[in-house]
Amino acid sequence: MLRRPWLLILTLAATLGLGGCGYNDFQRLDEEVKAAWSEVLNQYQRRADLIPNIVATVKGEADFEQETLTKVIEARAKASSIQATPELVNDPAAFNRFQQAQGEVSSALSRLLVVSEQYPSLRANQGFQDLRVQLEGTENRITVARNRYIKAISAYNVLVRSFPSNLTAMVLSYDVKPTFTVQNEAQISAPPSVDFSKPAPK
Repeated sequence: MLRRPWLLILTLAATLGLGGCGYNDFQRLDEEVKAAWSEVLNQYQRRADLIPNIVATVKGEADFEQETLTKVIEARAKASSIQATPELVNDPAAFNRFQQAQGEVSSALSRLLVVSEQYPSLRANQGFQDLRVQLEGTENRITVARNRYIKAISAYNVLVRSFPSNLTAMVLSYDVKPTFTVQNEAQISAPPSVDFSKPAPK
C-alpha cells in the first residue's frame, strides 16, 4: 500500500520531466513529418499514374525518339520499384535512392516534353495538351509538398539537436531525419515547362 503513492509520484515526475524535455513536441512534430511525407508520396504517385498515358500518346508518332521514350519508361519503373513507406524517412540511404530515382523521372519527362516540340501533330493533339497541363500541375504540387516536408523536417531536426530535448531524443531513439538535398532541389522542383507557341523546327 505504501508503494503506490511513491509509484504515482515517480510516474508524475517522469511525465513532467518528459514534457519539459520535448517529449510532447517530438510526438507532434513526428506526426507532422509523417503527414507531410504522405503528401509528397501522393503527388509522386499522381505523376507516376500520368506517365503511361503520356507514353501511349507519344507512341502514336511513328518516328518519335525511342531513346527518349525508353528513358521515361525506365525511370518510372526504377522509381516505382522503391518501396516508399513512411519508414523511408528514417533511412538516409533509402531516402537518397528514392530522391535520385524521382530526379531521374523529372529529367526524363522534361526531355520528352522538349522533344515533343518538334512534332506539330503532338502540339495539335488536345489529349496530349491536356496531359501536359496535368503533368505541369502535378510538378507544381510536388514542389509544394516537398517544401512542406522540408519545413516539417527542419523543425523536427532542430528539436533532435537542441538541448535539453536532445537528451530525450537519445533516450527514446529519435534520430535526425533526412531531407531533400540542395544540389538537386532546383532540378527536381523546376516544372518541365514547354513553350508550345514556338514554330516546330523544319
